[in-house]
Amino acid sequence: HVQLVESGGNSVQPGGSLKLSCVRSGYTYADYCMSWFRQAPGKEQEGIASIDGAGSTNYADSVKGRFTISQDTAKRLVYLQMNNLQPDDTATYYCAERILATCMPTMASNDFRFWGQGTQVTVSS
Repeated sequence: HVQLVESGGNSVQPGGSLKLSCVRSGYTYADYCMSWFRQAPGKEQEGIASIDGAGSTNYADSVKGRFTISQDTAKRLVYLQMNNLQPDDTATYYCAERILATCMPTMASNDFRFWGQGTQVTVSS
C-alpha cells in the first residue's frame, strides 16, 4: 500500500513562487513515475510534470520553463518548484504515482494508481 501526502499550497500574488512537497510512504517499486496533476474548478485535470526513478522529467507546455519537478529518493519526497505563478495556475495540485512503469511524455491520469489528497494553490492580486 502506498500513501502520498502533499503540502505547501498557499495563496500568492501573480509573479510569486511556491514549492509543493509530496511525501511517499509504503512499498517502494523499482520502476515508477511520480507526477504532479492539477485541477481547477470547471476544468479538466491536467498532468503538468513527471519524474521517474532515473530522474528523467517531462513537463506540460503550460508550465515549461516556470515549474521544476525534483525528488529526494532517500527522503521519499517529490517536489514541485513553481515560479512566476499566474492566476491560471490556481488549482488543486495532486501528486500521483504510476507503478511498474516509467514516465510517458504525456501524463494520463488513468495510468496513475496512487493519489494524494491535494493541496490548494491560489494566485490572485
